[in-house]
Amino acid sequence: MDKIASFTVNHIDLKTGVYVSRKDYLGQVVLTTFDLRYTRPNVEPVMVTAGVHSIEHLGATFLRNHEEWKDRVIYFGPMGCRTGFYIILAGDLESKDIIPLLREMTAYILDYEGDIPGYSPRDCGNYLDNNLEMAKYYQRKYKAEVLDNPTEDRLVYPK
Repeated sequence: MDKIASFTVNHIDLKTGVYVSRKDYLGQVVLTTFDLRYTRPNVEPVMVTAGVHSIEHLGATFLRNHEEWKDRVIYFGPMGCRTGFYIILAGDLESKDIIPLLREMTAYILDYEGDIPGYSPRDCGNYLDNNLEMAKYYQRKYKAEVLDNPTEDRLVYPK
């Protein structure tokens, strides 16, 4: 079998960032998958699942309700390696195109108080595995390292 695209990325030199992972075509529609890398692979500790889970719930809620982007959001969820998230958006997009959206999502998560959306046994398969403070910690880190000053080396995969 062929190696899939995500396993060809140079994870040794990969920094936290916003990267175009791939572009797929569904008829005339371009689907752009972004790699939202929150931690440095194999350098920093992986994110704890409770923080990841809370970002997933809050991020998906925010994105699917965003006035401008909600109809273009195909998917938002964590990477299995727990170093970040994937977001798939309809459109032929580049990393810089979604920085404002990610800044808004980050502000939403950082300002969020109260029960996490879907925080019940009826709504989630593992609802007790949530941690809003860890989610906010990861978002502050991502904001400082990537979103506050998105440099080219954090927007384009390393060779």
